[in-house]
Amino acid sequence: MTSDDALSPGLYETLLTAALARRLPTPTAALHAQTTQLPAADAPDRLARHVAAAVTRVLEHTPEKDRATLGVDMIRDLLDYLHDLAPESIDPDRDEPLRPGQVLTAILTKHPDGSPRPIEHPLTPLADTTLLTNSPGEPGVGHEIRAEIQSSDAIDVVMAFVRWSGIRPLLPALAQHCRDGKRLRILTTTYTGSTELRALEELARLGAQVRVSYDTTSTRLHAKAWLFHRTGGYSTAYIGSSNLTYSAQVTGMEWNVRVSGVRNPDVVGKMAAVVEAYWESGDFVRFTAAEFRERAETGTAEPTFVLPPTDIILRPFQERLLEQVAVARDQGHHRNLLVAATGTGKTVMAAVDYARLRRRLTRDRLLVVAHRAEILDQSLRTFRHALRDPSFGELWVGGRRPDRFEHVFASIQSLNASGVEAVDPEHFDVVVVDEFHHAAAPSYRALLERVRPRELLGLTATPERSDGLDVLGHFDGRIAAELRVWDAIDQHYLSPFAYFGVHDGADLRQVPWRRGTGYDVAALANVYTADSVWARRVLEQVRQKVADPLAMRALGFCVSVSHARFMAAQFAAAGVPAVAVW
Repeated sequence: MTSDDALSPGLYETLLTAALARRLPTPTAALHAQTTQLPAADAPDRLARHVAAAVTRVLEHTPEKDRATLGVDMIRDLLDYLHDLAPESIDPDRDEPLRPGQVLTAILTKHPDGSPRPIEHPLTPLADTTLLTNSPGEPGVGHEIRAEIQSSDAIDVVMAFVRWSGIRPLLPALAQHCRDGKRLRILTTTYTGSTELRALEELARLGAQVRVSYDTTSTRLHAKAWLFHRTGGYSTAYIGSSNLTYSAQVTGMEWNVRVSGVRNPDVVGKMAAVVEAYWESGDFVRFTAAEFRERAETGTAEPTFVLPPTDIILRPFQERLLEQVAVARDQGHHRNLLVAATGTGKTVMAAVDYARLRRRLTRDRLLVVAHRAEILDQSLRTFRHALRDPSFGELWVGGRRPDRFEHVFASIQSLNASGVEAVDPEHFDVVVVDEFHHAAAPSYRALLERVRPRELLGLTATPERSDGLDVLGHFDGRIAAELRVWDAIDQHYLSPFAYFGVHDGADLRQVPWRRGTGYDVAALANVYTADSVWARRVLEQVRQKVADPLAMRALGFCVSVSHARFMAAQFAAAGVPAVAVW
């Protein structure tokens, strides 16, 4: 035996063949070969893989044009031999491949016209186990997952983080899956606060069964896996690093193993068993938006978006409303309700009002209360802008708690979870309650009956409740300042609006499109400006939808400057004054 033939030291799990035996070290050599008896339990798998490898080598050394025919004949001969050994285990009708070699790829339903209804195939064959890395030139994990959905009979997802950017490209396929009455189960967590409420709400709306683990200490599920069940036996699974985010699915340097249930049935079977165990465990509870808002961590970092350091300049109607609140205070009313239509800047007015109160209060501890984290984030940014203090305020929502409790922006859920009775009634000097029409709820009533601020300001656009519960009782039955939506529209502070969705029939299939830049602008503009057909269609829709087109004031958004000039000319030619602006 030459040195080239010698086996290197290390671990092996190789079936011992005659050729391999000749390469083993001799008893007098410096190395020792350790062998064991082939376990009976492992024999079927080990020997079958050995034979499969031998068949592969034979076919790879066969001319390509003959491989299918030779391979089918070889397997038929082998099965005949195996049938002679164990007739009860080999069924020629089931096991023998037909000549010439063919592969069944799908069983399709039919359209009403009798044509087959196609099913999308992933680029990776269902029988293959492979590694996906999102590298250029190979299938991306996001594309492959989307392609697997249509052909699945049921889907299980175990995902540490679920974000809107990750599920958005998958929504049409998942929606159709659920409309077809197929099961979609999702297990996720609030660990690190990355999972977004909007994403879970949309999945639940589609018909998905969603369960959430709010435990961020002991369990800390960090798995990212998809399991696509197929009753035909070709189940597949994805296991790897990709969470349900856009970057992880499309652009990130992520590693994911796609496992074939045909090639690795034990792996897929174990995944299915573990998913079932998670689903039935008490660690995951049925998702509800209310519980998620109350319990979920929405991230530990403070909002990073900071408005420019310029003074807020109130509009005249906002000044008038704040003047009315100030007059009410001068008259001895220190619990005041500000009613203003959505879009008129209630939060801005509250921030400016607080900035003015600080100048005359000996102490200025602030509590701003809302029912949603998004409202609190926006309020905190607005107050920081109004006070020109980028470090002002602390959030008390989800998993975030204040350190100083001087200027607190808190969710009503967090306040009640910690116990309103623990709040010193006189700790906060100014309390602002956003969306005050919620105050009739028991959670708000408990807070309002507890705190005794020097100034209470309620904000709402709609003080009337459909259930008839009283909101004005907290303000002695009075509204301090008011601007309703119809008044705001009448006074031109808000625009009247209506929405229409119109199919324009434009065919953009021939317009070049490039990743990162979108449509070719010149080619796209040419579609809309080649003739006046599309412009006349727009004009006809304006005529149908607008009572008096000559009296309207409107903006029309175009794809290019040339398109804007073209449309302005078309409108002008139709008698509607128009100019192009860029």
